[in-house]
Amino acid sequence: MKKILVTGANGQLGQCLQKISSQFEEFEFIFTDSETLDITNKEEVNDFFWQNAPDFCINAAAYTAVDLAETDIEKAFLVNADGTENLAEACAENNAQFIHVSTDYVFDGENNLAYTEEDFTNPLGVYGASKLAGDELALEVNPCSVILRTSWVYSEFGKNFVKTMLNLFATKDELNIVADQFGQPTNANDLAEAIMKIIKSEKITPGIFNFSNLGRISWFDFAEKIAELSEAKIKLNAIETSQYPTPAKRPKNSVLDLDKISKTYGIQLKPWEESLEGCVQILQNN
Repeated sequence: MKKILVTGANGQLGQCLQKISSQFEEFEFIFTDSETLDITNKEEVNDFFWQNAPDFCINAAAYTAVDLAETDIEKAFLVNADGTENLAEACAENNAQFIHVSTDYVFDGENNLAYTEEDFTNPLGVYGASKLAGDELALEVNPCSVILRTSWVYSEFGKNFVKTMLNLFATKDELNIVADQFGQPTNANDLAEAIMKIIKSEKITPGIFNFSNLGRISWFDFAEKIAELSEAKIKLNAIETSQYPTPAKRPKNSVLDLDKISKTYGIQLKPWEESLEGCVQILQNN
């Protein structure tokens, strides 16, 4: 039985992979968090691979506190760059397939079109820079790596925009939402299913791939749809980024071109509204 190591088991993607793991009886899953496997410790990573001999490694571990990263630079690079390199190298040395999850924050958002995998990267902040470093190191030490760049991730697990909005809708009468940043929501459940489709494909094509749900929206559009689906009685005001300053700059446009992943792996992409509806239903039923 082939083994799949999943790091970052307590994150959104990690929990979504745990949720569907029972559907894949042909694989043995090994779920780890920072306490059971410190990916920043090269020796510990090598020992873990030697003892457990995974055939695949899905790196869902990441330092994702975008604003905090601006001051916590060393930790962000340790996890997102060094940790990624350690796993990619261990995969190369142990003949395991490395699948790494990256971000739209590697781009500066100045492009008016959807970003392709070949477009120029220019992160605006520490988080994006640390993730880009991880992408580059992974491909350097392990050219067979598969890197999935995704955006605006949410699910019924962890902290995310959808859960934050639903909580605020329950306590506020009105909210200001940024309307001049554009991107694509990604339901982490869809990302988990896409990763398993890649693992089960007959031939794994290495390289960088974009993945998200279909559609181009603003954060304001996103909030409006969440309000509509949850039947919230809330007044939403569209504001500009300049009216909501944050320690880290966000890309104005981080829409990703999704052609490559659908053509290479035959992955059918869902419209963002459809995926969001399912998630809001789960959260409301809970």
